[in-house]
Formats: sequence, C-alpha cells, structure tokens
Amino acid sequence: MTVLIYTAITIGAVAGMEFAAWAAHKYLMHGWLWGWHKDHHKPHHEEDGFFEKNDLFFLVFAIPSATCYIVGLNVSGWFWLTFVGIGISIYGLIYFLIHDVYIHRRFKWFKHLDSKYSRAILRAHGHHHVVTQKEGCESFGLLAVDDKYYGKRSEWDKKVNDRVKA
Repeated sequence: MTVLIYTAITIGAVAGMEFAAWAAHKYLMHGWLWGWHKDHHKPHHEEDGFFEKNDLFFLVFAIPSATCYIVGLNVSGWFWLTFVGIGISIYGLIYFLIHDVYIHRRFKWFKHLDSKYSRAILRAHGHHHVVTQKEGCESFGLLAVDDKYYGKRSEWDKKVNDRVKA
C-alpha cells in the first residue's frame, strides 16, 4: 500500500508540475522575469554561445525539488515529500528531453519522433515562439497541448472560431 501511495504522490507531482510550469512561464517568465527569458525568444546564432539566460530557470525549478529531498529525507514524518521531489525531478527530465533536445535541438539525441502528439507539441511551441515580445504569446505549457495544434495551421482559426460560437 505504501508503494502505491508514494507512486501516486510522484505521478501527482509530475502532473502538477505541468501546471506549475505553465503558470511560471505565463506569469513569471513573461512577467517580471522577462529579462531572463527574452533571449529564448530570439533567433540563436552559434557565436552567441550554448547557454542563454533562460537556462537560469533550471535553478529556479531545482530549488523546490532539492528542498523536497532535503526535508523529506531529514525531517521525521515528512518522508512523503521526497516523492514530491522525485516527481519534480522527473518532470525536469521530461522537460529537458522534450524542450531542449526535441524541440530546440540543443542536443542531437533524437529527431525522429513522429506522432500526432509530438507534432502538436512542436506546433504549439513554435506558435509560442512566433511572438518575440513579452506580451501576445499563447501556449505556455509543454505537455498539455490545445486541440487546435493537432490539426493543420490553416484549421487553427476555424477551430477557435467554432469554439467561440459554441
């Protein structure tokens, strides 16, 4: 029973991180921390170097995870918090693999994902990056993708208009 509870906590933390990442992206990265994030919305050139200020957000999300590990492993009665930290770490790994490796190709590890879902993730993220300014972006999440991105670009406006009329 304990294994099931810890598994549920871990899965819940992974799922919760998608919403935490969405909110952080929309309200912090495109808000008062835009100074760190704006270089991520600009075209990259090899001479600019490998890292961007946006990579500092790795630390922002690592701090709660590390805190969960430290408290969970060292404070009596708080062991369950270790699994929240594990969930945050798993989401961080997923985010790294999808965002940095698959979408932005910062590492050439895998290129040939081809499913409706992987294409929708690429479309949604690409649509987010069309806007290079702080305001006017949409699609702030990574794993939860709006239905409109599963179709062709020409169908996006039609789906949005159909939803508004309904």
